[in-house]
Amino acid sequence: MDVVRQVADLRARTELIDPRELDALWPHLTPAKVGDLVGYRWKGFSFDTGHRTHGLLAASGWYGKSFVSESEVQPLVCRGEDGELFSDKATGRGEASLWEIVFRGEVTATMVYDGMPVFDHFKKVDDDTLIGVMNGKGKLVFDGGEHYWFGLERDVAL
Repeated sequence: MDVVRQVADLRARTELIDPRELDALWPHLTPAKVGDLVGYRWKGFSFDTGHRTHGLLAASGWYGKSFVSESEVQPLVCRGEDGELFSDKATGRGEASLWEIVFRGEVTATMVYDGMPVFDHFKKVDDDTLIGVMNGKGKLVFDGGEHYWFGLERDVAL
């Protein structure tokens, strides 16, 4: 399976994506390690599966995530009206940290939010592209019984 091509095709879609397509892709990706993420800001993209978080992030000006260290993670880096990037601690209810946690039978680099019961698990498409799936409790995570799916592209070193 050419996962790079499959992810590019999913990103190019203009119609809603069935989340089961992302579920089926997940086992073919390489689990990310904490060290793969740390030291970089990552530009985010969202898969439009109809999940409400897709619209919430677009409305917030979500840019991506910054992984300064294992214990210093900015999960909601947004672009303000002035064009500057900032960590939206209010929406994210704080910031986050990185752990390696078992999800679906594999250990993945996982971002754990400080103020919400939310985990973002990451797997690698290639060295510069990650797929993330939001897991945890509540409507932010599960909308209609489905997870929220997104991606990150390596942006700049911190």
